[in-house]
Amino acid sequence: MYSVHDWAEVQRLHEREGWSKTAIARKLSMSRNTVDRLLRLREPPRYERRSKGSLLDPFKADIAEMLGDDAEVPATVILDHLQARGYEGRITILKDYLQQERPSYLARRSFQRTSYVPGEIGQFDWWDLPIAIPVGKNCFRKPHGLVATLPHSAAHETVFTFTKTMGDFLPALVGTLERFGGVPEAGVFDNDSSIIAKGSGRNAVLHDEVAALFGHVRLKPIILEKDRPESKGQVERTVGFLETSFLPLRIFTSIEDLQDQHDTWARDKAHPRHHRRVGARVTDAYNVERGYLHPLPDVLPDTDFRFETKATKDLFIRVLGADYSIPPGLSGRRLSVRTSLAEVVVYLEGSEIARHRRSFVPADVVLDPAHARALRLAREAKDQLCSGDVEIEVPDLSRYDALGALT
Repeated sequence: MYSVHDWAEVQRLHEREGWSKTAIARKLSMSRNTVDRLLRLREPPRYERRSKGSLLDPFKADIAEMLGDDAEVPATVILDHLQARGYEGRITILKDYLQQERPSYLARRSFQRTSYVPGEIGQFDWWDLPIAIPVGKNCFRKPHGLVATLPHSAAHETVFTFTKTMGDFLPALVGTLERFGGVPEAGVFDNDSSIIAKGSGRNAVLHDEVAALFGHVRLKPIILEKDRPESKGQVERTVGFLETSFLPLRIFTSIEDLQDQHDTWARDKAHPRHHRRVGARVTDAYNVERGYLHPLPDVLPDTDFRFETKATKDLFIRVLGADYSIPPGLSGRRLSVRTSLAEVVVYLEGSEIARHRRSFVPADVVLDPAHARALRLAREAKDQLCSGDVEIEVPDLSRYDALGALT
């Protein structure tokens, strides 16, 4: 069985880089039939292949360290070092592993150049804004922005959120790519918990949902080591530019207002400016680079975050720090929840039972008026039953006497 990560890499190599099925099978050590099956899947598989393990597993961290020092170090040199540390396997296993791992280390080294081929790479990073904006009920929260930049043209886009979870990263990434109008060949990302499920740096493992999204849009991820801001200098400089040229003297009434003001400023001020390193206006360089970007899928992938929870006795569910109402009579039932940057939708056995605008007010209680009325009526009926204040029609027993007389 093959995982969502295999599916994403097969899709990218075939659709984006134009590799043949035979070449993909050879690179990923799988049969051509398996490549065919993965290419026919419109959605990523929901299971992961179990690792069989190998003699090389205990030494992978050592290999990563050596490749980090020299991405082109020969396999024979690595073998000498590993054998000195107790490795008893053959060089063929090592070469197969290096064939899979070495390209990512070469990419990490090459993307740091000061000049870039159009559409070659994008850099992405979270920006923690040093401001607070109103979210309702006299509350304020600090926003975050996923900043994306194309180093060749210095064009940038930003999508703003109030949190930095995986559920925020997925729609924010798609939002930046939509604004660019396409997808670069590769993307450079920090070792961030919104992207990484476990591990770090060279050994990082993506969340399945993130790997699936990269596969859908044919984007090759490059995950950086921790504390390496110099490796994504363009996006770091873009964040500094935003803080000094966009934020000062501005007032934002909501996160939607923040998004609108930024998009207008980027279009009318940031992009038309002359960029010294690029040697031209950002708009002109971007118009060239846009032709090299890979087109987005005709149908964009669903980026809503889904999870399951149980209804509480007070008929609310807790979603990301706020309580949302559900209809009465569901206490203890298991419910499915779908969240986006704007909505929270609740389902029972596949049927929608509640839909709310997402609240970012800390500890907020979001109550649907229809749910409140139904709950009030249910409580009134319960109180009447408990007090005995219920009018019950007394049956007319004379009808039975009449029936007896007939017999």
